[in-house]
Formats: sequence, C-alpha cells, structure tokens
Amino acid sequence: MTEYSAQAISVEAVGAVLRDELAHGDALIGTISPILRHLLANDEHSVFGDEIIARVRGMMNDVARQLLDQLAIGGGTGEERDHLPAHIAALVDALVGHAGFLSHVHALALEWQLTERLQARLALDPVLSPLLQALVASPDPNVASGAMALLASQARFVQNQRRMQLPLNELPGDLLHAAVLAMRGHAGNDEEAAAAAEQAIRASYDEGRSRFGLIARLIAGMGGGATAALSITHAGTAMFISALALGSGQDRDMAVLATNEGQLARLALALRAAGLKPQSIEEQFFSLHPQVALPPGFEQLGSDHAAALLARSAAYPGV
Repeated sequence: MTEYSAQAISVEAVGAVLRDELAHGDALIGTISPILRHLLANDEHSVFGDEIIARVRGMMNDVARQLLDQLAIGGGTGEERDHLPAHIAALVDALVGHAGFLSHVHALALEWQLTERLQARLALDPVLSPLLQALVASPDPNVASGAMALLASQARFVQNQRRMQLPLNELPGDLLHAAVLAMRGHAGNDEEAAAAAEQAIRASYDEGRSRFGLIARLIAGMGGGATAALSITHAGTAMFISALALGSGQDRDMAVLATNEGQLARLALALRAAGLKPQSIEEQFFSLHPQVALPPGFEQLGSDHAAALLARSAAYPGV
C-alpha cells in the first residue's frame, strides 16, 4: 500500500486494489496455523529466532498444566503438581489440533508484541490508557467500577504475558469447552476425576468477568462515543482491538491479525467498516505503520463497501 501513484482513481479501482491485497492477506493467514503447528512440534524452533513461537508454546504448556492440576485435585492427589512432561505434551498436542485454540493463543502473543512495540515507540502504557483513565474517573459509578475491573484485568494480562501464562478463566467460552474436552480425553477411564475437574473449572468461570468481557461491556456502554476506542493511542492496544472487532463485525483474533504488517488492506477496510473517517484511519496507520500510506481514492470508499469487501474475505482458512 505504499506504491500507488497520485493520479485520480475510481472507487471501483480502489476496491479492486484492496480486494487483491485482502486476498493476498488471506493466503498469508492460511499458512499461519500449519507453520505454527510445525514449529511447536519441532524442538529446534529456536533457529527461527521467533519470540512468538516461544510465547505460544509457553501459554499452551501453562493451559495444559492447569488442566492437569484440576485432574489431580479431582482425583484426590492435588498436592502432586509435578506433571510428567509427556502428559503436558499430550495435552498440548490436543489443544494445538483444535480448530480455534492455536489461532487464539497466537493472537494473544501478537497482541502482546504490539503492546510492547507501542510502549517502546509511543510510550503507550500497557495497562492504563488515556481512555481507560477517563472511564475510571467517570461520575457514573457503574462505568467507573467496570473500568477499575478492566484496569486490574489488564494488569494481570501484562503480568501473565511476561510469564507466558494463560489462565483458564481468560479463555473464550468455546475454547474453555475445548480445553475441558481435551482434559477429559487425557483422563481416559478416570471418569470421576475428570467430572470433578470439569465441575470445578466451570464453577469458577464467568466469561463476563474476563478481560474480553469487561472491554466489550465498557465499549457497549459508551454508545456513540465508542469511536474514541478506535484511536489506538487514546484507547490502548486491548480496547482498540476489541473496538475494531466489534465495529467491523470481525472476530477479535482476526482484528489482532489486521494490525500485522502483512494485513494492511484488512486493517484499512476494518477501520472504514467500523465507521472511521479516512483522516482518522490515516492517523491510526501513522501510529501502527508510519511508513505506509493509504491508496489514492481511499476516501471515496464508503463504510458499507468496506464491510462488503471484508465479508467476502476468506478469513483464516484452514485453521
């Protein structure tokens, strides 16, 4: 998106350019899971020099350990927390093979990478953004308490990412269910321990109190002011990504991928579909990808047209 001429261009031509780039982005996305699965299965992955691989592996191992902890407690041996590496590896293999689990953990690693990059380049606090600070100071006690809860949750996310951990309570509901099924499969004939472990996991789970749930509720409560969350320097990485997903009708994990350098068309279309004006989109690109310019004629592209192009995207094929 950096090599366009300044000549006048029709909205159809702009759409065609973005559609082609979106298709290229789809093809790149289609390679993500197979490559990640290969690297996670390969102990020599360090030759790739990729911190993302290490972080994904760390979070997967942490989820497996938590599931084994719950099985041990359910079986009456809760004091035995030194799990066999083979048992951890078996559970990780089951989770990696799930259609959405690997892509979600990968998205979390990318979100943290972006958070660190913006902190280093723009001094954007990874926990307390200007928007969250304003919401904490809201005269509405419900808004203020929700913002305080998110502040604590975001602080835990930062701490967990630095430790390469992923608490079960922070998983989306469908992925928690997938984790429970993987645990039951690993338990084999020990049905009593598996049932007790599942009951304990589900009893302590409340998706509305997760970081994603708290962000979504705050953004929904902002009403027409939710556009403020589409400024990454104002809202912070976490709220920006959630607002982008909600505004463009995409899955949050896909919204994380849209911030990647290989998905520039997807980011531009998502921001436009969410209702952001071209000038504001340029501001977001300056924060995220300062070397990139929007194609000439992009201002002619309406939000409905952008949403339609996104809807035709073969998003995350083969995961």
